[in-house]
Amino acid sequence: MKLGLVGYGRMGKLVEELAPGHGFEVVGRLTSRDHEIPPCDVAIDFSTAAAVPETVERFAARGIPLVVGTTGWLAELPRVRETVEKNDAGLLHGANFSVGVQVFYKLAGAAAALLSGEQDYEAWLYEIHHSKKKDAPSGTALQIRKVMEEEGWERRIDVASSRAGAIPGTHQVGFDSEADTITLQHTARSRAGFAHGALRAARWMVGRRGFHEFSQVWEEIVRSPRS
Repeated sequence: MKLGLVGYGRMGKLVEELAPGHGFEVVGRLTSRDHEIPPCDVAIDFSTAAAVPETVERFAARGIPLVVGTTGWLAELPRVRETVEKNDAGLLHGANFSVGVQVFYKLAGAAAALLSGEQDYEAWLYEIHHSKKKDAPSGTALQIRKVMEEEGWERRIDVASSRAGAIPGTHQVGFDSEADTITLQHTARSRAGFAHGALRAARWMVGRRGFHEFSQVWEEIVRSPRS
């Protein structure tokens, strides 16, 4: 299968390195220097938040399914969804393509649901990433908070972020009371988990249409023989 890349930073280069193991041949890169869309079966976007809406418009018009791993653009979500639906195109986006993080969402949500009625507990959410990550809080942190709220947590969640060094990403959820503290943590050792997840999502998107969010379809993706 032919794969196009949007953006060619560290994640784009890692996706290219791992692509053959998922049955892909990288046939082109869309960057600030190269504006030509390559003919491909699907494309993966790890670029910049500001570029996402225009990128979606260009690929939707060509009928090329797009997997968006870039974060920080969700304020433009209505515009992007409208573009995809208007063109009967295909797009899958996600705050985090790590399977481990998807499990972490469920654990955080379950803890929030179990403790939602326990007024003695207060909650916090902390994340730390490498110093070159631009958005804060991370898209993953925002998704964790959303999941906790959807599971019934109505009280304040204190959210904090740090940016330093070369840390791939750590997310921590905590619940504290006078009696005890409960802590859940996910630590990424490398960016490989994100890249593999995006490539599995890309295989799943080949030939598909519609607007999809990774946390809602990841179980189908990982169980699919194609991925």
